Amino acid sequence: MRSSARSFPSAAALLCAAGLASSTLDAQPPASRLPAAAASPTAAIAGLVRPAYSGERAKETVAYLDQFVRWPGNRGFDASIAHIAERLEAAGYVRDDQMTSMAPLTYRIERYQMPQPAWEPLEATLSIEGEVTPVLRFTTNRNMLATNSFSTPAGGVRAELVDAGRGTPAELDRAGVRGKIVFVNANVGRVFDEAVTKRGALGVLGYSLPDYLQPEKNRTSIQFGRVARDTAAKAWGIALSYEARERVRAAIARGRASGPVRVHVSTQVAWTHNAVEQAVIAEVRGRSRAQERFVFSAHVQEPGANDNASGVGAQVEMARVAADLMKSGRIAPARTITMLWGLEISSTARYIQQDSVRAQGIKWGLSLDMVGEDTDKTGGTFLIEKMPDPSAIWTRGEDKHSEWGGRPLKKEDMTPHYFNDFVLGRALEQAATNGWVVKTNPFEGGSDHTPFLGAKIPGLLFWHFTDQFYHTDNDRLDMVSANELKNVGVTALVSAIALTSADAAMTTALVKEVTRAAVARLETEAALSADAMRAGGDAVRERDILRAWADWYRDALGTFRGTEVGGTSAGVESEIVRAQRAIEDAHRAAVAKAVP
Repeated sequence: MRSSARSFPSAAALLCAAGLASSTLDAQPPASRLPAAAASPTAAIAGLVRPAYSGERAKETVAYLDQFVRWPGNRGFDASIAHIAERLEAAGYVRDDQMTSMAPLTYRIERYQMPQPAWEPLEATLSIEGEVTPVLRFTTNRNMLATNSFSTPAGGVRAELVDAGRGTPAELDRAGVRGKIVFVNANVGRVFDEAVTKRGALGVLGYSLPDYLQPEKNRTSIQFGRVARDTAAKAWGIALSYEARERVRAAIARGRASGPVRVHVSTQVAWTHNAVEQAVIAEVRGRSRAQERFVFSAHVQEPGANDNASGVGAQVEMARVAADLMKSGRIAPARTITMLWGLEISSTARYIQQDSVRAQGIKWGLSLDMVGEDTDKTGGTFLIEKMPDPSAIWTRGEDKHSEWGGRPLKKEDMTPHYFNDFVLGRALEQAATNGWVVKTNPFEGGSDHTPFLGAKIPGLLFWHFTDQFYHTDNDRLDMVSANELKNVGVTALVSAIALTSADAAMTTALVKEVTRAAVARLETEAALSADAMRAGGDAVRERDILRAWADWYRDALGTFRGTEVGGTSAGVESEIVRAQRAIEDAHRAAVAKAVP
């Protein structure tokens, strides 16, 4: 912390005055601090979960799902659902339609009629006529065929290949694409309608890979894509790797001198009519407040190992450990722990929306998406995507958006809650045992945490980014780490057990923990504002930032009311009020330092 000519109380002094002193407090953001495990209010719970959780067991489920291209209603998706159910039964969960009395461990499979047939790719090849080796084969590039593509006639299609640049309508018109196969440097789905439906092309080859995938290094990577389901044309789209694009471009260049280039495309897909979308819901039933819930969600669809077989596997192992601890009497949560496996966003939204009474009892939601990454291989860092806080308005200092991207939010978009810092604390508790790298990112959206937030339920995302194999067919089992699965799974399950069992002592300790994080954050923001002022910044803006953080944390601490099982006791209420006063004191000190 840089010194200031103006005297003001330190964060440590403020905390001492509030009865919240901590020897671990410093001026860094919470993500860079590793509190001593022994000092953690959840250390005892972690001591139960950590030795019981097996990353290797979690990875077994990942390996099973990694066999399949998993889209709702197809054989791979349904086999994955069946595998989850088998693992749950082996752990002691009882199917709810087979219960003779209220069981503490239950599961069910829900089925919903799909409006469209389910799609499954079976085979595909792309070859340039005159060349021996195919450009792409499904056996090695299983993302090559865009979702909703149709099968070619037996023997495939042979036709002239034309280069239509970026695939704009004008470029397609100049290329004369009717009856031909179109190559574009663009997303195949974006061009498909213009080229095939409107202009009569036989199919589209498209290249569109973002730089963060490092396509010149990962030359065979293909991201999965989608085209419109055209039942009239029954055409197809093929996404190209960097290596495939270079071969196609070279052939087109040669063709300018020797004549038109012809390619051979063969595709085979299966359509399942009257398909159903399935979801699994497992519950560790609360002993006294069963209607109140901590809900986990992990989506099954997509063809990747990390995305998102890893989330499925981590959550299956969490279910096993929770069952073992419950059956042995080592845990007895008052509230229910619910685990969902299904279709991303849709299954979670359905669970929230289809029963308004049940939704009122959902107190926390946590999404597991891309959680098993071997960070040495993928380059992705473990991230906790926060609920909207002021870092999503003013992203500065150590806060950074991922390459996935986020838009600046407004003050009215903020969702003050202790959940951000509480879950980060559990991750840091696990990191303190093994050096696991834990970071956060401002809210961006796009996964199963968004339905929770849309319903005004606290919701967070566990994930990894930037992953150089994100959504590509090189996201396979060898990119998954059993250790990472364990770190994430332990963090998630400890969080749920703690909050579903919180008594007055636990809640009081958590209020103090979040207060320490809040005061440290205000000191960090004060330092950033002071730097901005020295660089000629606007005092009104800097005061606005500091006030926003103070307001956010003051209100976040207020959300501890209702955390204690059975209602907020007088002692917890007193601790909340004291903590909120400490935030106001820390805010005044921050303004005095940064904008005197």
